[in-house]
Amino acid sequence: MQVPGESAQALSAAEFLEEMERKGGLYQLVRRYAQAYSLFSMQATACNSVHAVEERCAKWLLMTHDRVGADKFLLTHEFFATMLGVRRATVTVVAQAFQSAGLIQYARGVITILDRERLKQASCECYDVVARQFEDLLPA
Repeated sequence: MQVPGESAQALSAAEFLEEMERKGGLYQLVRRYAQAYSLFSMQATACNSVHAVEERCAKWLLMTHDRVGADKFLLTHEFFATMLGVRRATVTVVAQAFQSAGLIQYARGVITILDRERLKQASCECYDVVARQFEDLLPA
């Protein structure tokens, strides 16, 4: 897990392999997730090479917000920097700019999304591409 939460479940490796061999619902879900994640990885590679760190940061915050399902979540500078492929100092600059613009609140590793619509406007088009990929392959 990238962000702490309470909705995760765990299986032993043996239980997981047994479920995969059954080729039931979990198998189908894992296959669709693997396809969505593969597409996400390719999109992220392209995104990282052409879009500004501010756009990528907005995209990543939106994607995290989608997965967590809450406006407030824990996120350390270190992990945020790793996800964006930048130094921690860059995360500080971008987070301060987003906070000054009223998009987020960021204090002591806790991010609160204040204005999702404006955060989406600050994001690159990759957010919509990735969101559609996951919606198509992993419908609610």
